[in-house]
Amino acid sequence: MSERQVLGCIDDSSHAPAVCAAAAWAAARIGAPLELLHVLSRGQNGAERDTSGHIGLGSREHLREQLTRLDEERAKLAQQHGRELLAAAKAQAEASGAPAVATALRHGDLLEALSEREAQTRLVVLGKRGESVAEARDHLGSNLERVVRALHTPILVTPPEFQAPQRLLLAFDGGQTTRKGVEMIAESPLLNGLVCHVVMVGAGTDDQRAQLDWALTRLREGQVEAEGEILAGDVDEVLGHYAERERIDLMIMGAYGHSRIRQLLVGSTTTAMLRHSRSATLILR
Repeated sequence: MSERQVLGCIDDSSHAPAVCAAAAWAAARIGAPLELLHVLSRGQNGAERDTSGHIGLGSREHLREQLTRLDEERAKLAQQHGRELLAAAKAQAEASGAPAVATALRHGDLLEALSEREAQTRLVVLGKRGESVAEARDHLGSNLERVVRALHTPILVTPPEFQAPQRLLLAFDGGQTTRKGVEMIAESPLLNGLVCHVVMVGAGTDDQRAQLDWALTRLREGQVEAEGEILAGDVDEVLGHYAERERIDLMIMGAYGHSRIRQLLVGSTTTAMLRHSRSATLILR
């Protein structure tokens, strides 16, 4: 069985260089192959048009032929542009130290392409927003929300600029998802040697202290420099203020919810932090 890869999703937005840098960083850290994927939407492939209407049959057929030729030319240009995007991204990733870089140009839907590759993928890297989204800071790209809801693979979400992280914040609640996250961080070389702040939000009960002690011990066993606190207050505000105070450059959160409605929204706290965070975010499933 081939080694599971890091998969970076490249588009024509301003986030693409950051996605490439983050994917190359992750692949180099864990020694995994890297695939850079660019998906051409159906509209970029020359979608079939409805040219029916109240015009003469001869004129309508002539118009159909012209539109068909235009669509074919547009599709060829989109493919050429996609290949050029991937070639530039591959050169950037190789210059950044990624051990083995492949590229893939696909047609159709991004989520479908990712789902097909999920069994062979160790980490997916996406930009916070895509090429069709305005640069509003609090807006999430529609593809990102769809992908986070559907995939079960960890997802690294990049801001417009990516720097190799040094200070991590793990939002920990003692539940199954974040306990799995602690195990993943401890066992993976991705975050070894970095400083990991483990933050619980609550009243500081004996049970919470025991959960936090377990997390810190497990991380230290995995050669992760770990420290932690239990803080009272609103979850979103506490995590946001802590991240700013400690100059956190990678947030680690679980994509989970405690109700069916929250599950549809990824998890209210995770969604809020994704919208407002200026740092990269690693989403665990």
